[in-house]
Order: sequence, then C-alpha cells, then structure tokens
Amino acid sequence: MPSKKVFPDARTALVGLLRDNLTIAAGGFGLCGIPENLILALRESGVKGLTIVGNNAGVDDFGMGLLLRTRQVRRVLASYVGENKEFERQVLNGELDLELVPQGTLAERLRAGGAGITGFYTRTAVGTQLAEGRETRTFDGKSYVLESAIRADLSLVKAWRGDRAGNLVYRKTARNFNPVVATCGEVVIAEVEELVEVGTLDPDQIHTPGIYVDRIVQGSCYEKRIEFRTTQGSPASVRETPIRVWMAKRAARELRNGYYVNLGIGIPTLVANYIPSGIEVTLQSENGLLGIGPFPPEAGIDPDLINAGKQTISTIPGAAFFSSADSFAMIRAGRIDLAIMGALQVAENGDLANWMVPERMVKGPGGAMDLVAGAKRVVVVMEHTAKDGRSKLVRSCSLPVTGRGVVKRVITDLGVFDVRPGSGIALRELRPGITLDEVRAKTECRFDVEFSSN
Repeated sequence: MPSKKVFPDARTALVGLLRDNLTIAAGGFGLCGIPENLILALRESGVKGLTIVGNNAGVDDFGMGLLLRTRQVRRVLASYVGENKEFERQVLNGELDLELVPQGTLAERLRAGGAGITGFYTRTAVGTQLAEGRETRTFDGKSYVLESAIRADLSLVKAWRGDRAGNLVYRKTARNFNPVVATCGEVVIAEVEELVEVGTLDPDQIHTPGIYVDRIVQGSCYEKRIEFRTTQGSPASVRETPIRVWMAKRAARELRNGYYVNLGIGIPTLVANYIPSGIEVTLQSENGLLGIGPFPPEAGIDPDLINAGKQTISTIPGAAFFSSADSFAMIRAGRIDLAIMGALQVAENGDLANWMVPERMVKGPGGAMDLVAGAKRVVVVMEHTAKDGRSKLVRSCSLPVTGRGVVKRVITDLGVFDVRPGSGIALRELRPGITLDEVRAKTECRFDVEFSSN
C-alpha cells in the first residue's frame, strides 16, 4: 500500500488530477517551506482559472507568483500580498479576484476544513472591513464573527523528510502552514527533501501522519530562496538612524520580565536590539517560532529559519517550533503579553489602521488583526507623519481599520502618547529636542499634556 503513494517526480505526481478552475491550497510562508517542484510542474501543465489558497503568493519570479505571471490564477485567498508587485498590480487593476483573510483566521479555516468542522467564531477582524456582511454573535459580552472552513480540491505541501507511507516531518519555521494545508485537500501531494523507507522516521517525531497524504515525491534542485538575508551588522538588519534608535529603545522600556512578546515588521523589529539589562522576554513569531534570537552570522544563515518579516534569524535556548495554526491559537488565547507594531494611522479612541490604502496599496492584514484581538496590550511604534506630511495620529481613521479601540500606547519620533478609553489622547513624553509646539503643529487629533514622572 505505501509504495503506491510514491511518484518519481512532481510532474508525474500531478497526472490525472489537474483541470481548469481547481482550488489549490499550498503550504509555505513567504518563500520558506514552499513546494517548489510542484509549483513548477503546475506552471508547466498550463492549467488555468485556478483559485489558490495560502498565506501569500510568493514573489514576482518565484513561488506561487510564477502562476500569476502566466495568468493561470483567477482568484486568491491569502493574508498577505507583501512584496509581490505583480500580485498587487493585478489586484489594483481588477485583473484578479482577491479575498484577504487574517493570517490566523486563514490557518484556522484550513485546519477546520481538514478537521470536519464547518465553521467557527472568532474575535479577529470584528468591526473591520473584512467582517462586513458576515454573521456576528455575542459571547460573554464580546462580539465574534463567523468564519467558514476551507476545503481544497488539491493540497500541495513541502516537508523536510517523508517516508513511503506519507508520514511527514517539517524543519524549523518551514513548518508554518504546511500541516494544516496537508489536511484540507481532497487530494494531498507532498514533496520532500528526503524520502526514506517506512520505519526510518521516529513515530514520536512525525508532524503529519500518512493518512492525510495521497501522493509523495522526492523533490530535486531546491533553491530555497531567502527573501531578506539579514545577518549581524548587515545594512538590512540595521537601518538604524538616531531617531529610529530612540523609538526602539523607548519601546523596549515597555517590556517586563517574563513577557511573551510579538514584534511587528519595521521599526518594532529593532526593539529586540535594546532589551533592558535584567529583563528576560521571549519573542514570538507568527510563522511558528517561540524564542527568536539575534540575526545570525553569515555562516549561520538557514533558509528554514526566518521570522514573520521573512528575515533570517536564530533561536535562543528553549525555543520551540510549531505550525501557524498553533501560533495563532496562542495569540487568540491571550498568551501574548505585548504586541509592538507599526501603523498607518491611530485614532484618538485607539482604532488602528495598518494594512491597506484603498486604490494605492494592498499589503494585507497578515497577522495584525489576530494580534490586536488577542494580545493583552498593543503598543504602536510609528513615524508621527506620513510622507505627505499628514499626521498619523488622527481623530478617526480614514483608512480601513485593523482593530477597534485596541491601541494602548503610541510611540512616535516626536514623543509618547497614551490612549485613554473615553477621554482621548494624552502626551506623556517628548523626544529630546522636540518642543510641545512642534507636536501640536504635526498632530491632527486633540490631546492633553500629562507628562509622565518616569
């Protein structure tokens, strides 16, 4: 029976399964843990009208982005558009149907599809554009939105090792979405870096049991491309101006001993460089890592070890890897003490907008909507004004919101502001060299001055 699952190559593994207008789910996060060989075989098949489901669609010339360039894709369900310019261009020009799904909700919809659960309620995205038209219910005084499960005609996953029975083992953060994608397909094809005989893998270490896998193939010629090659001291890992350093250091003062912390993309990432002496925190990454370490030396770069910003990283002693579904389960359950993230706008009532500019930019919500709904405390670190000089601290968000009333503190290049429920914004600190008049001139919303004694 196991030998019938093994196919000689990716092209052969797809024979008899392809037709136009399929729904195909694919594992991976960015370019990490993607089924490279199966994607290439899918492109070469010429099949069209596809609906693809995954965290993102690769980049312009690699990963699922290859299928966008050949116009084989009709619809995408994803959480993040990210750095794929062709993806964004097709969406903005109306050439592609895009359903944006918060990252944790996407993982759970895939997991539910593979678990025979037709739907579930979640706090993620409540009060946002992505929840419009969906059923909401109140439980214990809080609003939840109903999300439906996702089933795919075909699932494509990538594992580190697999045996002829289809049992799979993933490696480090290359696990990400692969375990849930491996359960939600009517037919599941796995490609592995190493195919071994049955009995070789330790049963206690298997992540996906073979019952889910219909076909398996050993891949070849893996490029394992890295999106952001960040090493100790490299320009990509630093980008530190004196103002950014001040903002990162000030945000680091929000940390408390024993905290579990999630750092967003951009300036928040720099906070890890300035953790105060005597403070021990554990950094969590949405793509499946607890215990992020510093950027590695050049010799320590591992394409299977990245953070949520797709940067190469290391781990600390006691770190743990897990799937994207497990990652967002801990986020939704309130296990994250502090989330530090960037923003496009923050309103005086604590509303946050940070995922799109209509008709101009579509980046996607990523994991932000899940984080603001689940983290115990949300702190925003952002430049005080946009490139056009407009204040990013506003009376009300004009951009699509990420979460309602979720921000507790805002740190900008001008100072530190607190959001007080029901009574607006309070200026707590000025950055050295900044005057109160400068803050007033560059801030749209009203604020009180209540300087902190600390």
